[in-house]
Amino acid sequence: MQTLFEIDSVGHKPGNVVDARLANPEPNEEGEDPAVVVSQETAAYLRFLVAGVLTHLELLDAIIARYAPDWPVPQLAIIDRNLLRLALFELGSPLSKTPAKVVINEAVELAKQFGSDSSARFINGVLGSALKDTQRKPF
Repeated sequence: MQTLFEIDSVGHKPGNVVDARLANPEPNEEGEDPAVVVSQETAAYLRFLVAGVLTHLELLDAIIARYAPDWPVPQLAIIDRNLLRLALFELGSPLSKTPAKVVINEAVELAKQFGSDSSARFINGVLGSALKDTQRKPF
């Protein structure tokens, strides 16, 4: 999420942002050492998600526009926009093994943590409405 936020808000090159994020990971909620937290598998999944979102940006934004027609995608809060992009890609990718309920729950929790007071409800509503279409694996 933080990687996509930085790419979208500042325009930094995706590879540089991912590399910097992996070089300086943050401890997880259990306080584990960051060096232990980021495994090769986690790093590969981060790269997969970021590349997937950026590759399919137009399609993801079209899905968002379809299910949130009252809010133009460029005018959405950067957090909300990128949470939706990330979750929709993960829901729609045939390579993702994460159950839909988990993806939606994680997006809602991130919205509560980083978004505005209404972000969690907005994210949940859009993802819930788009779930049927995105589970068709369009990516």
